[in-house]
Amino acid sequence: MKAKLYPLGLEERDIPDDLDPALYGFTEADLDREFFLGVWRMSGFLAENRLVQTLRFILTRLEQAYCGTIGYEYMHIADRNRCNWLRDKIETLMPMQYNRQSREVILDRLMWSTQFENFLATKWKAAKRFGLEGGKTLIPGMKEMFDWAADLRVESIVSGMPHRGRLNVLGNVVRKPLRQIFNEFSGGTKPVDEDGLYTGTGDVKYHLGTSYDRPTRGGKRLHLSLVANPSHLKAVDPVVGKTRAKQFYSNDADRTKNMGVLIHGDGSFAGQETLHLSVLPNYTTGGTIHIVVSNQVAFTTDPMSGRSSEYCTDVAKALNAPIFHVNADDMEAVVHVCDLAAEWCQTFHSDV
Repeated sequence: MKAKLYPLGLEERDIPDDLDPALYGFTEADLDREFFLGVWRMSGFLAENRLVQTLRFILTRLEQAYCGTIGYEYMHIADRNRCNWLRDKIETLMPMQYNRQSREVILDRLMWSTQFENFLATKWKAAKRFGLEGGKTLIPGMKEMFDWAADLRVESIVSGMPHRGRLNVLGNVVRKPLRQIFNEFSGGTKPVDEDGLYTGTGDVKYHLGTSYDRPTRGGKRLHLSLVANPSHLKAVDPVVGKTRAKQFYSNDADRTKNMGVLIHGDGSFAGQETLHLSVLPNYTTGGTIHIVVSNQVAFTTDPMSGRSSEYCTDVAKALNAPIFHVNADDMEAVVHVCDLAAEWCQTFHSDV
């Protein structure tokens, strides 16, 4: 409620009274008073063994952790160990520390993402392209997530996604040759090198998938596949269940080598029925990472008219999945959250 989540600043948000120290009888004079925090088994900043803290210090630390450009929702998870694991990750003094080299990599990936959209907008002004404007940080976030997942022993990732941003993901993440993408824009209905292979017409470029063995920054090789999807955007979600088949045929009994990643729009995610397959013994894939790219208009609908809950992700609370809301203008926060999601998925084998 207090985190700075909206890049456009259009939301009128009422900060709850619960977050005002005055509600509990504290005044300005109490800020430098010291309070005994206790020695029970806790995590996060309470586990730093500083038994006595000033109220000002406590408030500052909690504001740093929870009121920045990431909003964490995990108190609905009825598992102390999982909540404590998250607290240890969130309430550290320096949760995000990226050196110059890491920042240059993030910037480079962001530039590829941005220039791709700019080129399409300039070259094919009238073409429908379902651009990633406003969500271009998805590309560096996904690439970092895949690099980190590979370091955590993942060997294959199956992805499914709607139209928006698909060409950018195909070109920059899954490495579909750009000349092939541009050829489809120019009216080409067949790949350049394969004479006689007919692949349909119209908006087919938004429905095609591809697969690629991608080298990661950590020196590993990661097999990526983006599955093809029909015009009904969410029909692709159960298809990514092919992750389960991959786990079966690669004897991946503990479900650590094959991972599913689903990208959603904020409008469609509120109606996710396939979520409830995620923990069923015959369907589980050991956790799926869901990335919801919210451009705040869904396809054509204002969020206030599209759902009854505050966030489209509220349906995920039924699964005890942690939810990370991140301001897409803060590039390092996006990358940090993507890393955290991959680590959660590999640690607890449940959705995030």
